[in-house]
Amino acid sequence: MNKQAAVTAEDLERYYTLRKQKTEMEKEINELKKKIHDYFDNHVGEKQKGSVTLGDYQASRQIRSSVHYDREETVEKLEKLNLKDFIIVEEKPDTEKLEAAIKVGLVEKDAFADCKNTKLTQAIVVKEV
Repeated sequence: MNKQAAVTAEDLERYYTLRKQKTEMEKEINELKKKIHDYFDNHVGEKQKGSVTLGDYQASRQIRSSVHYDREETVEKLEKLNLKDFIIVEEKPDTEKLEAAIKVGLVEKDAFADCKNTKLTQAIVVKEV
């Protein structure tokens, strides 16, 4: 680390206050979002795009769609129809079993040390004391 950052009690207080305000704002935004969606549901129909101008502001609702197939059910039907070319066979390690085997000594921990990646994330928690 090149710089040494000085953190003051005021910095922690400001951080705490802003996080609290952010939570309150997100709650209010979600309530307003629901109210606007209800407005569009009543005026243009559920799951319909629409636009309204009130005063100096315009609100538009976009409708996006995505398609997902139920994995197990789709594979089962493809197998029944003999369409195995439409099925991707994915080989991946069962990490839970591997960790358990390492823990009980069935597998050497060192043998997989170069395969294991550990992800670290940082989080700041400030609370009033």
